[in-house]
Amino acid sequence: MARISRQSPRQSSRHRPHPVDELLPAPKLALYGFQHVLAFYAAAVIVPVLLGNALGLSREELVHLINADLLTCGVASIIQALGVWKIGARLPLVQGVTFTAVSPMIAIGTGAGGGTAGLLVVYGAVITAGMATFAFAPLFSKLVKYFPPVVIGTILTIIGITLIPVALQDAAGGAHLIGTPAYGDPKNLAYALGTLLFILAMVRIGKPFLSSLAVLLGLVVGTAVAWLFGDADFAAVRETAWFGVTTPFHFGTPRFELLPIIAMLVVILITMVETTGDVYAIGEITGKRVGADTVARALRADGVATVLGGVLNSFPYVAFAENIGLVRMSKVMSRYVVVAAGVFMVVLGLLPKAGSLVASVPHPVLGGAALSMFGIVAAVGIQILGKADLREERNTLILAVSLGAALLPTTVAPFFDRMPDDVRAVLNSGITLGALTAITLNLLFNVFTSRSTMEIDWEEHGDDYGEDYGQDPGHDFGQDSRHDFGRGRDATGPHLGTAAR
Repeated sequence: MARISRQSPRQSSRHRPHPVDELLPAPKLALYGFQHVLAFYAAAVIVPVLLGNALGLSREELVHLINADLLTCGVASIIQALGVWKIGARLPLVQGVTFTAVSPMIAIGTGAGGGTAGLLVVYGAVITAGMATFAFAPLFSKLVKYFPPVVIGTILTIIGITLIPVALQDAAGGAHLIGTPAYGDPKNLAYALGTLLFILAMVRIGKPFLSSLAVLLGLVVGTAVAWLFGDADFAAVRETAWFGVTTPFHFGTPRFELLPIIAMLVVILITMVETTGDVYAIGEITGKRVGADTVARALRADGVATVLGGVLNSFPYVAFAENIGLVRMSKVMSRYVVVAAGVFMVVLGLLPKAGSLVASVPHPVLGGAALSMFGIVAAVGIQILGKADLREERNTLILAVSLGAALLPTTVAPFFDRMPDDVRAVLNSGITLGALTAITLNLLFNVFTSRSTMEIDWEEHGDDYGEDYGQDPGHDFGQDSRHDFGRGRDATGPHLGTAAR
């Protein structure tokens, strides 16, 4: 009789791929990939909507921004998950526009005159910052010790605090209504409050899957109610073409100006720290070993995606934390699921009708949803500050002075109005000014002294945030409000989202 050889469980496991590298059947790839898109979609499109409205872009220009963003999100996610050469972490990380960049980009764009002229200055800064991220990636892991919890927590708290007024402005009716009787109309506030309450109810009583879609469902229901009362117009959706391709430099040749570039480099410095936390967090969740080389590959992917964003009329990219939470909740760890999600996003990016539909969301509804996401960014920053010893006077001063500096542009606007346009583009952003203050004070108080600094324990950090967002993956800050929304972009390390993000 032929003898049948048997492998021990240990021997067979050697030939079994890691769950991260497992290629699932096509139906499962499609299903799980589309779930990532649903969890990600609201956070993905809110940044171009906020920026386009702030710069006074036309509806057609706004639709183009949304579709360009979705297309680039898809390509960036495929690069990050699939990996090309030394680019891409080869982990289930979904890429999206970082919320960290919202306020600085608005300041840069409005300082350059708004409209497409301001957008071209933004793109010049974005492309330069992406190149810097790619070049600086291998060295960054050696600099993480200079960003202790007091710095990261302060920056994320500042991001949330400075973005909340943007959400409240939309809740009142939108920046375009300022100075008119419609701005602050009780009806607008009712739409915003109703949307926010619906999101909170979904998170409180909904099942885990529905909770992860709370923001998206809130936007849908809020818009439907506004339509029933005649306050949402979808006429432009019918007139929009079904298919369209975003072309490189659609709005014109980018303008490269020094001070806006400096402002964007500060943003990228913050997002690099966010990405580092996200990579360690997803490694903790999936059980995949993560080292400095993995972080460098993830940062290179961020850099490539950001350059691509500037070329294809989009913005800086970072991992989205609500999707990291979704990985933990669903226990589906295959990076090929993210590749499938990227393919879905590319398809959506080629459908202008989808972008036009998003552009039809009323400002108050958008404001109610954004308020929940931007608040999460500040909350995650406060959570990270809990890792810092605020009984230490120096740490307390870093937090206090940085918060004061961040509020300066919004409370004393005339001071910045008297500055040259280029200087105002850098300093007239609470995020940039507050982040620079926190980084500088930490160098003076904790680095350029004999005192030892507290470094972030990324493994503990990732485990904590993975746990939190695993229970409630609908919250991204993502990043940045990633860290996120979220991300704020934002399940993990210091990420916003969008939801930061």
